[in-house]
Amino acid sequence: MNLKDIATPSRTKEILQKHGFSLKKSLGQNFIVEPNILASIVKAAGLDEHTNVIEVGPGIGALTEYVARSSKQVVAFEIDDRLIPVLEDTLSPYDNIRVVHQDVLKANLKEVLAETIDLEEPLMVVANLPYYITTPIIMHFLESELRIDGLVIMMQKEVADRITAAPGSKAYGSLSIAIQYYMEAEIAFIVPKTVFVPQPNVDSAILKLTRRDKPVVEVKDEKFFFELIRASFVQRRKTIWNNLLIRYGKTDEIKAELTAGLEKAGIDPKRRGESLSIAEFGKLADSLRIELLK
Repeated sequence: MNLKDIATPSRTKEILQKHGFSLKKSLGQNFIVEPNILASIVKAAGLDEHTNVIEVGPGIGALTEYVARSSKQVVAFEIDDRLIPVLEDTLSPYDNIRVVHQDVLKANLKEVLAETIDLEEPLMVVANLPYYITTPIIMHFLESELRIDGLVIMMQKEVADRITAAPGSKAYGSLSIAIQYYMEAEIAFIVPKTVFVPQPNVDSAILKLTRRDKPVVEVKDEKFFFELIRASFVQRRKTIWNNLLIRYGKTDEIKAELTAGLEKAGIDPKRRGESLSIAEFGKLADSLRIELLK
């Protein structure tokens, strides 16, 4: 299929003018005008004719068409009703794209996708996510009932740095752990701000998340594990001891239970949350859970 790419400055301008479309800052709309970047995203995702793809925020379809050329089926969620007729026009040459006019965060993903694809087949998320809502969208997919093999997503570089951060680094926090618990996380490549219209203020990164066969640590109570992590980073500059007192209380009984739990896990209460590995948080969650629930 010899089609003129959407992702060039002239074609993007032509499409926007044809449909009288103006960008909405509130929806974080920035369109890519460099086809090589899109080709690299598709390559990082490792798509083939057996892979189904979910896209979020297709915009005018620049990334969507690249994904469609390399995959079995694309289901793209678009919240902006002004873009639906634009996408009907730009993506009309492709018969393996379904545009869903819905907020992906409110969608019953399993139900919507089952109408179009076989959920037993390989499934990837490939998207250029709006900066203001990146984390909720990622967690929505990870916590859904879908068996998603991986996500290859463009986001603000700073957020990608936080997600891939290692213990002891400034960027490491509850977000790093929440995502690395389920997925292996790496930055595939950096995207300069110059390849977008309009140009954002910061550079972007392509983050590649690959689902682990099982979570990186085994914990007795997942809900408590994540609660403990959130509590440990409430005030980053405080020790884990002080943060846990803020969360669980300062009674003598609580202090005794926290002391016993930390001791059992072999963790110095003077350490900060950012110095603990995911495995250490797992040990601590299991030890504290026993102590706090006695």
